[in-house]
Amino acid sequence: MNPLAWTTKQQLERTLALAALVLVVLWPLGLSSYWSHEILLETFLFGIAASSLVFLSAYGGMVSLGQTALFGIAGVIIGNLATKGGPGGTSKGLHLGWDPTVAVVLAIAITTALGLLFGAVAARSAGIYFLMITLTYSVIATYTLGQVTRISGFSGIGGINRYTPSWIGDVLNHPNRLYYIAFGVSLVVYALIRYIVRTPFGLTLQGVRDEPLRMSSLGYNVALHRTLAFGFAAFLASLAGILYVWWSGQIAPGNVDLPETINLLVMAVIGGLWRIEGAWLGAFAFIVIQNYVRDFHVPGLSFGGTLFGGSFNTVIGIIFLLIVLVSPEGLMGIWDRGLGALTFARPSKGAAEGPQTATASSGIEPGGT
Repeated sequence: MNPLAWTTKQQLERTLALAALVLVVLWPLGLSSYWSHEILLETFLFGIAASSLVFLSAYGGMVSLGQTALFGIAGVIIGNLATKGGPGGTSKGLHLGWDPTVAVVLAIAITTALGLLFGAVAARSAGIYFLMITLTYSVIATYTLGQVTRISGFSGIGGINRYTPSWIGDVLNHPNRLYYIAFGVSLVVYALIRYIVRTPFGLTLQGVRDEPLRMSSLGYNVALHRTLAFGFAAFLASLAGILYVWWSGQIAPGNVDLPETINLLVMAVIGGLWRIEGAWLGAFAFIVIQNYVRDFHVPGLSFGGTLFGGSFNTVIGIIFLLIVLVSPEGLMGIWDRGLGALTFARPSKGAAEGPQTATASSGIEPGGT
């Protein structure tokens, strides 16, 4: 795109994005190691997971509670395939001791295949029914991992970050390697989503989101498009799950249970369910709050510390409620309105700013797949 044709809003957003990218690249080289290896790295990997949810919501009209389950499944597959048992090994899992690169490929492939299966089951439902079906996936994953001790058990699998591929190296002693890998994967995921939504499949998916009955009458297979979208989102979640176990070194049922499922949804909603950038913005806001507000006490509302005082869930709940009331589009919605008020410019209707109404703008004709 010609920079001269950019609107004032686009110029400002892309200038700020470039400045942020430069800062993120340079951060581990001389600034806070805690921020680079904890705050920002978590932002990258949970942002990828949240982007899978935002993709389904923004471009498919599907709010999924199953992304955390897929995230965890990928991590468990890595833990079972790559780790080794015996002295110095891990105590849980199958301990197959396969090449970590093979384990990564299989984890992505199996998780994506499960995503296609999950999507095929849920594709013909919508609204609250779709939400409940995907929540069921999360519950099944939690109890399966907890009760099938052969593959995990409630204590989970540990030491996974000692079994990374040779082309990555030792992430325990060289954490900057994982930082830049997670950062690079985040960029690739963002670019891939932006590309997908501009393809015929992406435009048709947006038509399915807006007018499923009309798209079906035009000859498009609505259920198939939803299933493929869910499979693609599972692929994204698998990347986040792999990065997570390399970062934390462990995976357990507690990483995919209901509270974690809600946390991922909160990240997506805080950032904004209608713009892909909101996934990483929401993850960043959530993680900063989690790290710095956990011990915050609301003056006059602590009631002995049992209800409000020092409760992270209460604080994040209040912030979540305020954001939803002020801007249902999340922080990205606040940004859009604030920037629009400053520049007196109309919001862009193009795909660069968010999902478009595909049936009206893409010229969809009968005879699709």
